[in-house]
Amino acid sequence: MFPNEPILSVEGNIIECQLVESILLNILNFESLIATKAYRIKHIAGEKLFADFGLRRAQDFGSIHASRAACIGGASSTSNTLAGKIYDIPVSGTMAHSWVQSFDSELEAFRAFAETNPDNTILLVDTYDTLKSGVPNAITISHEMAARGEKLKAIRLDSGDLAYLSKKARKQLDDAGLHDVQILASNQLNEYVIKTLLLDQNAAIDGFGIGTEMITGKSDAALDGVYKLTEIDGEPKMKFSENIEKITLPGKKQLVRYFDEEGKFYRDGIFLQDENPKEIDTIYHRIYPEKNTEVSKFKFELIREKVVEQGNVLLQHKSPVEIHKYLISRAALLPDEHKRFISPHLYKVGISNKLMATRNALTQKLRTLH
Repeated sequence: MFPNEPILSVEGNIIECQLVESILLNILNFESLIATKAYRIKHIAGEKLFADFGLRRAQDFGSIHASRAACIGGASSTSNTLAGKIYDIPVSGTMAHSWVQSFDSELEAFRAFAETNPDNTILLVDTYDTLKSGVPNAITISHEMAARGEKLKAIRLDSGDLAYLSKKARKQLDDAGLHDVQILASNQLNEYVIKTLLLDQNAAIDGFGIGTEMITGKSDAALDGVYKLTEIDGEPKMKFSENIEKITLPGKKQLVRYFDEEGKFYRDGIFLQDENPKEIDTIYHRIYPEKNTEVSKFKFELIREKVVEQGNVLLQHKSPVEIHKYLISRAALLPDEHKRFISPHLYKVGISNKLMATRNALTQKLRTLH
């Protein structure tokens, strides 16, 4: 979705519509923000998996919905076991530093953990000295597990120079014949850090645990979706402002997406509900109408559908994992120039001539009255 688009429409009497305003904005704004952040991380991580580690940094019980949104965006699992239970999200995690510290030695801590979790042994190797004790002790435990017919799954780095430590740890593991033991990383990671680790420094990291940066939506504290009255008793309404960017579009509307010759997203169009998209030749910039695009030759689709009617949910329930698969299929249609993090190409959204005329006429009327 793109700025100024009518994502959701609610029809009913004015009291009913007002009653649901806050909860709808809360859910759509918050979960869309977290899912977007998670997708940005997934976009950079590619085939490498990452887990949601954000529970302890989230805003109270918002963490439950944040974990769902993170999974929709691209997290392969969550450390939030309650969210995992509620939303059927795969649950994963590793040991804590407190586990290691609670034993007399790191080796003893690793050994006890491996005996307790033989099928999912991931050892946190940076409690004391990553390369001098953490990784060597993990290698010792791996050999002990192999003698029992078990296997060390991974080690985790949670501090220090992750690129440097991952390369050194990889060499230590490989020299010990442990080529299939993975290296996971955590510690204040985001899409930019992951990008430099993987692309610029060629870090030997197989997966990530993402906490604070994802679960809080950094660096954007909120998504400013708004909820405005656009029609009452069949009469178009709009919010007027001296700031033209804040003038809302009146009337019941539909949202149309156009595709280019390669089947990629090309433009979005906002039309009045009673318009036939097949009859619209040109869409206009909502503020600068001299900027416009001829769209008659492009294929299009309506990208909204009815989800609730008379209190009945019309959509089939989907798990966060299933929704993520849909997200990936749609995101693949967005041209790459819109996905870059630095100076992305702006996706253009236009309005129909009739909608523009309706807005302009209502603007003139409001100026006259007030």
